[in-house]
Amino acid sequence: MAKRDYYDVLGVGKSSSADQIKSAYRKLAVKYHPDKNKGDKAAEEKFKEASEAYHVLSNSERKQNYDNFGHAAFENGGGGRGGFSNFDFSGSFSDIFEDFFGEGFGGGGRRSRKSSYRGSDLRYDLTISLEEAYSGKKQDIKFTTSDKCETCSGTGSKPGYNAGSCSMCGGHGQVRSSQGFFTVQQTCPQCTGSGEEITHPCSSCSGQGKKQASKRLSVTIPKGVDDGTRIRLAGKGEAGSRGAGNGDLYLFINVNSHDLFKRSDENLFFECPISITDAALGSSIEIPTIDGGRAKIKIPAGTQSGKQFRLKGKGMPYMRGSGVGDLYVQVNTEVPISLNKEQKELLEKFREIENDKSNPSIKQFFNKAKNFWSN
Repeated sequence: MAKRDYYDVLGVGKSSSADQIKSAYRKLAVKYHPDKNKGDKAAEEKFKEASEAYHVLSNSERKQNYDNFGHAAFENGGGGRGGFSNFDFSGSFSDIFEDFFGEGFGGGGRRSRKSSYRGSDLRYDLTISLEEAYSGKKQDIKFTTSDKCETCSGTGSKPGYNAGSCSMCGGHGQVRSSQGFFTVQQTCPQCTGSGEEITHPCSSCSGQGKKQASKRLSVTIPKGVDDGTRIRLAGKGEAGSRGAGNGDLYLFINVNSHDLFKRSDENLFFECPISITDAALGSSIEIPTIDGGRAKIKIPAGTQSGKQFRLKGKGMPYMRGSGVGDLYVQVNTEVPISLNKEQKELLEKFREIENDKSNPSIKQFFNKAKNFWSN
């Protein structure tokens, strides 16, 4: 079933502010939360749908991609070309809900403190040629991101010191406050939920455990990769804070269009012009193949324009598994534009001696036309 429009799900418009989007989601989240609708599968699905919509529309970059490309922006590596950007694949809808109600709402328990500091996933757009997609390649890529601080090994503390318990929450990562009959539990504002306090911050990274750095990676592009393919490099993304794990790096492959070949999955296609005489009398032509080689095609006498010839195993390799696609060559008969005197005389003579057997389809057409007129 097709996904509903995210704006319709939340009941907001494209021009709605971030606060309006947040407010709309909060109402739906409270209404359909599984703890308030135990056993109600419909409510659970609506809660998931609203959370997914909010996850996209609450982030300006994701919202812009959605406005431009719709749901396709998040399928098969959809998105823009030519750049390097944060791309968060690891965020969970429970994180969003905890923004409203605090950790532990719904009986799920508190999540790992370290997971809160996991580094962001990153996206890198890489453009290659069709020939490179055919043969595969190794390429170095360069980008700037945050990397683990070498001075403190990512802990955030000055060498020789360890982080202590947060003085505000006592190491729990949460603080509680009473409001009338209710006790509200919230993430500790001082340690942001880690339960730890850097008492002696590292001078190199100011206690963050990471620093901006230029990185170079050698990546392998597999044979048969197609336009829009996404390749995940685990742990090669942004460094986490205070010793937490790295995010992942996602390569989005863009394959340039080719002057000769057009691609459809693992098959290749191109059109080859031939002369009237070659089509009528038959011939043999030499055509290029994607591997840089050549192949011969025999054109039988009487070949009609638009005829396709299949060259088995001359297409693109399968990216997963073995096997190679095919190459389809379509011949198109080219009618001469300008003729010299001798050519005209020969064609005039040919027209005089033409018969119905030379052009059976022409005879068939005019017989149908005569029947149409007579009726």
